[in-house]
Amino acid sequence: MDDSTRAGITPIVMPKWGLSMKVGTVMSWLVEEGAEISVGTPILEVETEKIAKAVEAPDPGTLRRKVAQDGDTLPVKALLGVMAEAEVSNADIDAYVAAYVTPADGEGEDAEAAPACQFAEVDGLRIRYARKGTGNGVPVLFIHGFGGDLDNWLFNIDAVGEKSPVIALDLPGHGQSTARLPGTSIAALAGFVARFMDVLEVEQAHLVGHSMGGAIAAQMALDHPRRVASVALIASAGLGPEINAGYTEDFVAAPSRRELKPVLEQLFANPEPVSRQMVDDVLKYKRLDGVGELLGALSRGVFSGGRQAEQPGLRLKETGKSVLVIWGREDRIIPAHHAGSAPPGATVEVLDGAGHMVQMERANDVNRLLKQHVGV
Repeated sequence: MDDSTRAGITPIVMPKWGLSMKVGTVMSWLVEEGAEISVGTPILEVETEKIAKAVEAPDPGTLRRKVAQDGDTLPVKALLGVMAEAEVSNADIDAYVAAYVTPADGEGEDAEAAPACQFAEVDGLRIRYARKGTGNGVPVLFIHGFGGDLDNWLFNIDAVGEKSPVIALDLPGHGQSTARLPGTSIAALAGFVARFMDVLEVEQAHLVGHSMGGAIAAQMALDHPRRVASVALIASAGLGPEINAGYTEDFVAAPSRRELKPVLEQLFANPEPVSRQMVDDVLKYKRLDGVGELLGALSRGVFSGGRQAEQPGLRLKETGKSVLVIWGREDRIIPAHHAGSAPPGATVEVLDGAGHMVQMERANDVNRLLKQHVGV
């Protein structure tokens, strides 16, 4: 990681999940001091204003010191704990902890690397988007699903953006973009995303789509093949007809926290990430003028009669594009067996312990697969 790692000490710090995160609260430690830790081991639970999630070990080692205590609310990059091998003395760890200074948020990042939300006008609609990453390579464009926004990529943008430029947008009618749709079909949304790329002067992108966003990515590969370098489909619509129509209908209709919370819990294999703040944020969005009617119209257009009206993923073989398909085995919204409809030659991974939001629940694995897929 840094000089401290090479000296035998690896800090565990408060992660930065998403563009707006400033602080996190330590909910509980999941391992004890002295425990041997492997890469990806969940170390402690952290809750932010957006989500609750386990911090996973980026490196192997032995947990030698818990610095943060349950209930502590600390800034991004604050020291939470220390991993070190047995030959590192307690005195050295004491000195390291005493000398640690929490970097300012954004310190060490240049202007190009630092994430920032911006707005662009596309077809008369104000569209929120975020850019991150360095380099002049082909950017990675993240497209969220029905009722979502760019925060669905909380745990992915930074990781993929380490070596590649990345862009994530709020689709029309979602997040902080204008509450108006360019149409209620996958084809209409795909055409809009292509025009969004025009406005940003992005000639070509690796497309990463989740759920409905996956169907949009597949449709773009069919309709605008020169604009698409590759396609990554995550728990994607468009690879089969089945969908949990009860979920989409209840998402649109739920009027209060009590009704909405169990709906959102269906997105995860483990419902713990569904925090009160997450539910409140979705309710706030759903109560914006016109959003309820918009979501209803989009649901009827895309998931007509409780089935997927368009299945562009089944035609991806025609495009010759490199395709990655990732699914959570416990997906309760779109069945994981749809991964079997991936085109010949696609890389397909079905991950245990994850549901529809597999990019959140198995973020490290998803990020590893995405980076391999786009060649960084």
